Amino acid sequence: MPVPSEIKRYTARLTVVMMLYGVALVGVNLWFRYSPPTGALAWFAAILPAVPIALVFVVIGRLLVEMRDEYLRAQMVRDQLIATGVTLSIMTAMGFLEGFGLIGHVQGYFAATIWFGAIGLAVCIRGIAAFRERARG
Repeated sequence: MPVPSEIKRYTARLTVVMMLYGVALVGVNLWFRYSPPTGALAWFAAILPAVPIALVFVVIGRLLVEMRDEYLRAQMVRDQLIATGVTLSIMTAMGFLEGFGLIGHVQGYFAATIWFGAIGLAVCIRGIAAFRERARG
């Protein structure tokens, strides 16, 4: 089955954005390690790796807009809602645990990591469920 053109565009966009993330993350870490910026430049540099992560969500949104298959689009939206619920639940629980002094501070950027992991898990679970449904008959 041929790969739809919107998936090819999504893959190309995502590849570029993730390459930007890698460059920004490594570059900023090296910058802060060997010649730390100060003032406004430090603030700019510190948030620089967050920009490609934000762009990942733009890339995903563009795929949803461009996707021609309504069924696949609905599955993607469902997966994203599950991932968002899981992420918000985990981050809220961690916030309460931190607030009551039961755990140390958790860096906020872990929210994106949790969301990406949760969406991967949602897709895997959906795939397993579909496989089991086909096996039944």
